[in-house]
Amino acid sequence: MGASMTMLKGANVPVPAQAVRIELGWGSGPGVPDVDASALLLVSGKVRSDADFVFYNQPAHASGAVRHEGKRSAGDGVSDTLAVDLARVEPVIERIVLAASADGGAFGQVPGLYIRVLDAGSGAELARFDSQDASVETAFVLGELYRRQGAWKFRAVGQGYSTGLIGLATAFGISVDEPQPQPQAQPPARQPVQAPPPPPAAPPVAAPASTPVRLSKVTLTKEKPTVSLAKQGGTSGSMRVNLNWQTRKQFKSWGAKLGRAVAQHADLDLDLCALYELTDGRKGVVQALGNAFGALNQPPYIQLDGDDRTGAVDTGENLTINLDHIGKIRRIVIFVTIYEGARSFADLHATVTLQPQHGAAIDFSLDECTVPSTVCALALLTNNGGDLVVQREARYLVPERGVSPQRTMDRTYGWGMNWTPGRK
Repeated sequence: MGASMTMLKGANVPVPAQAVRIELGWGSGPGVPDVDASALLLVSGKVRSDADFVFYNQPAHASGAVRHEGKRSAGDGVSDTLAVDLARVEPVIERIVLAASADGGAFGQVPGLYIRVLDAGSGAELARFDSQDASVETAFVLGELYRRQGAWKFRAVGQGYSTGLIGLATAFGISVDEPQPQPQAQPPARQPVQAPPPPPAAPPVAAPASTPVRLSKVTLTKEKPTVSLAKQGGTSGSMRVNLNWQTRKQFKSWGAKLGRAVAQHADLDLDLCALYELTDGRKGVVQALGNAFGALNQPPYIQLDGDDRTGAVDTGENLTINLDHIGKIRRIVIFVTIYEGARSFADLHATVTLQPQHGAAIDFSLDECTVPSTVCALALLTNNGGDLVVQREARYLVPERGVSPQRTMDRTYGWGMNWTPGRK
């Protein structure tokens, strides 16, 4: 179907591609709540277990068929994307429900909400549905992929829930781990003389997840820049820190004169780094420069993944912090430098996500960069009596002439280290 044509509610179209990208998009602006995409893989209208729910705290299905790829901002629009490899969807799965939830408001406050199905290979638009009539809903099923006679189809749904992501999840059989209001004390009920025998247990389709799904998420802002990891349940295991970015493609005007459009997409190389100070007084840096990748199970208890030059969804730059050793960490500054490919962070759409193994995801976006900055402080993690407090920094720094980005970060945060030139 054509890119300009939008589907009516209830309409369906064939999906001829083997793999698709599901893009949920909306207009950003003051007072617009944050929107998150999710997917539910269903058998007979329900999930088999909590593992069949793909969303920000559980971003990949075990089968590899569905992945939550994350947010993108461009101009005054935002999109959140799911990747669906239809060839890898287990045969027992009949439907994949594609939903959105609003955080901090209702969908009546979200302008221009739409869902698009794109061929993952060619990028061609296969289907589009624009939601027109949302009001008080805080969760919305925008569409679904479903099987018909061995082939996949997409249906535009447009059905809302006023009970948010919790209501959406529980409607499809997810058990949710959310704080419940305390019930008022009741007098003890009289015990029956004889309890009826329990019904025979039906064999489960799949083993249920060992712990209920946590739907809570924390978005740090200028107004609310800090969060305690202990309050989010993130006091043990590992915590993954991800930096995701997107650059705008620019076109060289002289390319057209040569009879072809030459896309200039700079080979941008960003490096995620961390300054650390341990409680025993040791200080250092974890970075790709000089192969100082750190270590997870010994000091500094921080490890950097391999170097990524794409900012690609689901990858980006990542480092991991071992929360089992919080007691040995005094403070960490997580920062990013431009190694090559740009003179500043302007036009860079970046999102930082901290995902504790046991606890809610913490995310924030970087502000627009308006200075010639080549180094940006992302987050400051401080040990506060055994609890790690995360503070959104999002500070663009401009190094003085001849001063390295690392040394600039050191001076700003008072680390007091000696620096020598390094390379990678």
